[in-house]
Amino acid sequence: MNLKEKILVLDFGSQYTQLIARRVRENKVYSEILPFNVPLDKIKAFAPKGIILSGGPFSVYDKKAPFPDRGIFELGIPVLGICYGMQLMAYCLGGKVARAVKKEYGRSELRIENTSDIFKGIGKKGQGAKDKRKETKNISPLVTRHDSTEQFDPELTAEGLAEVSSLVTVVWMSHGDRIEKYPAGFKPIACTDNSPVAAMTDKKRNFFALQFHPEVVHTAEGNRILKNFLYIVCKCTPEWTMKSFIETSVKEIKEKIGESDVVCAISGGVDSAVTAVLINRAIKKQLTCIFVDNGVLRTGEAKKVENTLKKHFHMNIICVDASRRFMKKLKGVIDPEKKRKIIGNEFIKVFEEQAEKLKGAKYLAQGTLYPDVIESVSFKGPSATIKSHHNVGGLLKHMKLKLIEPLRELFKDEVRALGREIGIPDEIINRHPFPGPGLAIRIIDEVTEQRCDILRKADAIVLEEVKRAGFYNELWQAFAVLLPVKTVGVMGDERTYENVIAVRAVKSLDGMTADWARLPFDVLGTISNRIINEVKGVNRVVYDISSKPPGTIEWE
Repeated sequence: MNLKEKILVLDFGSQYTQLIARRVRENKVYSEILPFNVPLDKIKAFAPKGIILSGGPFSVYDKKAPFPDRGIFELGIPVLGICYGMQLMAYCLGGKVARAVKKEYGRSELRIENTSDIFKGIGKKGQGAKDKRKETKNISPLVTRHDSTEQFDPELTAEGLAEVSSLVTVVWMSHGDRIEKYPAGFKPIACTDNSPVAAMTDKKRNFFALQFHPEVVHTAEGNRILKNFLYIVCKCTPEWTMKSFIETSVKEIKEKIGESDVVCAISGGVDSAVTAVLINRAIKKQLTCIFVDNGVLRTGEAKKVENTLKKHFHMNIICVDASRRFMKKLKGVIDPEKKRKIIGNEFIKVFEEQAEKLKGAKYLAQGTLYPDVIESVSFKGPSATIKSHHNVGGLLKHMKLKLIEPLRELFKDEVRALGREIGIPDEIINRHPFPGPGLAIRIIDEVTEQRCDILRKADAIVLEEVKRAGFYNELWQAFAVLLPVKTVGVMGDERTYENVIAVRAVKSLDGMTADWARLPFDVLGTISNRIINEVKGVNRVVYDISSKPPGTIEWE
């Protein structure tokens, strides 16, 4: 997109790199992530108003430590280094980095000792570290060396300071190295008990470095710190909004598509729905959506999608009931990866058959998101394998279509915000992720129509009760799994030998990690009672209390 206000995030392998970019965007400034070794010419072409160096798992002295083109420090634009990015900045600009006396992870109290643009409005009045040696009461931990640079005297660390009045805030640390000598032109602006230089700045060049992570929620005033960097230091204006994105995207789609037709695969999920509605806004009747009922969908899924797109947005949509065809292909298959491949391949065949009837189609619309793009250019390199449940991935090889991906610059939360802006109902916007192979990988055995019916009914009850209790929007996913075991039970004074349903509910920010949800016992009890009483063939319900890692969210 042609934006003037842009921030570049260079990725050095931090688990928080995407979070940095998201935080910048949440403050209405556009950001992109590029690998640490991106050529300087590409950075210049991107024309960022500021650069953020991410953290990473390395020490600057490691043999394979990642380093950027040092020309980034000669571009005349602000640079913010975070954690490894701070150590990298110090090392590249002539400072010295050393192993910390004690590694620092988790919550720390940051004392702001010098005024700085990045700390404007940050911290509350507090006391410095309690002095262990009262005789140092009026001595600064900084001493001037013969070369006129200031360096920390190891005998006069922050731990030895007297009770000096300072501004205090809570930050989140995760590092094993620390700055032993800062580069010429820099001055320290904050410390912790374990990090004499927890933040530093070169005011003349607008360089800032933080040993802690302002992007995580555990840093109490982290967002304010990032805002200061964006608005005060980089002088960005907040122009990145979903309204502006829609205006720009509609114009770009019209220019790219021209008079051609577009075909879009609809799954019922938020990504494909937003993709379709956005393109429809630009080209109207030139778009045709194809929805394939593969027989492993949730209750009422096909009808719900058709009603939303056809009646609410007046879109062209073809709904194909291929459930028997998929069931036939899945007969006797137990291995989950085989299930995925069968469903993916058959989807392509069905989609092709329908798309070939649309003679004017020259483009295939796909709901690719920015995390998928980052995955292919990230610090860690391209993903080793492409998940086989990304059904539309194989379509381009078979069909002579060009690809259009209007959401490829957006994170998931931005897609939801975009969906609301263009009028998509909350029922779709807030919908929990649903796997491409659908219920097939939640039936831990051969997929049959009878098992699909059992699981569909149980899953519907789980969602109904989670919504009724008000927990749906707090969860990343909630669903039922049909287990490949039967247990003895007693129903109506008769012995039964029936199926077991496992209930899974997790909380997560991005699906990369997840923790099992502590749903109230009465909610779980209601779910269990309803499933056992209402779903024929089930006499036991269990609750999955595994986190990711070591488990995964889905069972297969």
